[in-house]
Amino acid sequence: MPLHFFRHRRPAAALATAAALLLTLSACSPGTATPDAASPAAAGRPSSHVHGLSVNSETGQILLATHEGLFDISKNTGVKIGPSNDLMGFTTAMDEGVFYASGHPGKDSTMPNPLGLLKSNDGGKTWAQVSRQGESDFHTLTTTKSGLVGFDGTMRTSTDGSTWKTSSAGFTPAVLAGNPYSDTVLATTPEGLRRSSDAGTTWTMIQGAPVIQFAAFASAAEAAGVTPDGSVYLSVDGGLTWRSTGKIDGSVQAVAASEGSGGTPWIWAATMSGLVVSTDGGATFRPADAA
Repeated sequence: MPLHFFRHRRPAAALATAAALLLTLSACSPGTATPDAASPAAAGRPSSHVHGLSVNSETGQILLATHEGLFDISKNTGVKIGPSNDLMGFTTAMDEGVFYASGHPGKDSTMPNPLGLLKSNDGGKTWAQVSRQGESDFHTLTTTKSGLVGFDGTMRTSTDGSTWKTSSAGFTPAVLAGNPYSDTVLATTPEGLRRSSDAGTTWTMIQGAPVIQFAAFASAAEAAGVTPDGSVYLSVDGGLTWRSTGKIDGSVQAVAASEGSGGTPWIWAATMSGLVVSTDGGATFRPADAA
């Protein structure tokens, strides 16, 4: 199962130390949580299997959602936040410190497996069970202006996180990319890019779009896309049209984007060799510690 990646805002100087803390990032398969007793998590660092990257410019916080739980890598030493649940799906909401997640319980957890939808109101320190406990493992999850969109083998939408409607999507997304200020959602698939303008209820194929593997919204209209070979594309109309901007060296594992100064989005990519950032809409990338 591909990794799932999250989009947020430009960070502060904390990016300078984040690159050194990005360890091996790899795709993973559905299943129970990886035991963490012997992992580097004890030293404050996740060992592998990063499912989500979140960057917040207002606080300078950089988060990784992993098999071992949620980690803040904003400073020299990664800091474990909250329980060691396997966060297969992770997304942030419009309100500061409000997160949603799904996946599997950690080895010492008493929560049901799969976790269903969890919600945190305190930045990931504690999590409350919201819905579909024992039923859903959302391997990709995103927020929209109207609510949540998730895929657990079936595309589902919810306005409140408690009740869900089934969407007749007819495809399996690798990544769902949304933005809390819009009802536009992008879904990446090997067959091509799908787009919804009604918060995941109905979907259309974007004809002529590149085959994007990772997608991230920088704003309600600006989106970044990365193809399997690392080619970077930018859209300024919510994913309807795309233009090539540059290329990322190395194997891309996660993508995040945010509004930048002068109307040019910032784009981050977690690669096998570390975190890189572009401040020119994807034309050029440099190590994050040189930003």
